[in-house]
Amino acid sequence: MRIEPLAVPTGPAVLAVLPRLARALEGGHPVAPYAAGSPPPDLSPSVLGTLPDLPDDLAVVVGTSGSTGAAKRAMLTTTTLHASIEATAARLGGHGQWLLTVPGHHVAGLQVLLRSLVAGTTPHVLDPAAGFTPQAWSTAVDSLPATDRPTHVSLVPTQLARLLEDPGATERLARFAAVLVGGAATHPALLVRAAGAGVAVVTTYGMSETAGGCVYSGRPLDGVGVHLDGDHRVHLTGAVVAAGYLGDPALTAAAFPEPGTFRTDDVGHVDAAGVLHVDGRLDDLVNTGGLKVAPRLVEEAVAALPGVREAVAVGVPHPEWGEVVAVVVVSDPGHGAPGVSGLRERLRGILPDHALPRAVREVDAIPSRGPGKPDRAAIRALFADVGE
Repeated sequence: MRIEPLAVPTGPAVLAVLPRLARALEGGHPVAPYAAGSPPPDLSPSVLGTLPDLPDDLAVVVGTSGSTGAAKRAMLTTTTLHASIEATAARLGGHGQWLLTVPGHHVAGLQVLLRSLVAGTTPHVLDPAAGFTPQAWSTAVDSLPATDRPTHVSLVPTQLARLLEDPGATERLARFAAVLVGGAATHPALLVRAAGAGVAVVTTYGMSETAGGCVYSGRPLDGVGVHLDGDHRVHLTGAVVAAGYLGDPALTAAAFPEPGTFRTDDVGHVDAAGVLHVDGRLDDLVNTGGLKVAPRLVEEAVAALPGVREAVAVGVPHPEWGEVVAVVVVSDPGHGAPGVSGLRERLRGILPDHALPRAVREVDAIPSRGPGKPDRAAIRALFADVGE
């Protein structure tokens, strides 16, 4: 079986890959999508080594876009993809008409294309030539074809926040039966704003290894299981789980301890109502003075402050505390980033003392890798002088 690299363009040209994806979805004709204009994935034996027998129904090998580490290639079979597509349709009230606003070579965008194929529809595509703006969004929504199907769109939190700042864009958001938001943590205040505007936001949790989102608004899709181990690490189970990583049996054995089970790098908890809350990644936890801090809790507290649009917290080395909490912020127009002493005072009583930031930097935009995912390594590099 030969895995063919598949260049995936942006904008309306992405529709040209639909016939090849349809063939891949039949099984036995797998593709490895990548961004058109970038180097194709190297699938040569010198890189992958001697491959074990691949699944007969292998459909797509999709690269991960995690916040740290080198990209891995998750093997998604036709069984996996159909399980995800059907479970999504069941949760959203049926196969719908999709608007594509995210890159088609990442799993979220890829699933928009594949769900459309199964639904027998053609996805409408936002042209990114002028950037993702409220005006471009409004133009794309206004040109959606008339349909009696429910309309759906997938966004990342930054896109949602940008649209909610514009009344016209917000009105068009509210036209969708479901606005899926994933790729990164969504601040609770953003969800409150969206709900107040009548936007049907569905937060999604999942990754390339689970064919995209498999937990919607904290509740697993039909056929998906969520289990927490003694360290509160999240394990996801079900037919949506990938068949492993291409060319990496050791990593496959560690991440997929048995077929249909994926051992994530995330920690979380399930509340009394049975809703999953993801608290962050294990390797992102900040160990300061022997106490652990989940960056997400700091980020939500900082982003809730007046004048702060976005915030990302990381741990940076410190000679006395081992690590300390550092935060990058994107300020609202007309506001400057708070100084570290002022920030600590505003957060005192909201966060425990050991979680209060000891460094802050203002940035124009959060460094990212992959759609909506903060590049925590690049953010840590901004604080190289903190421990000096």
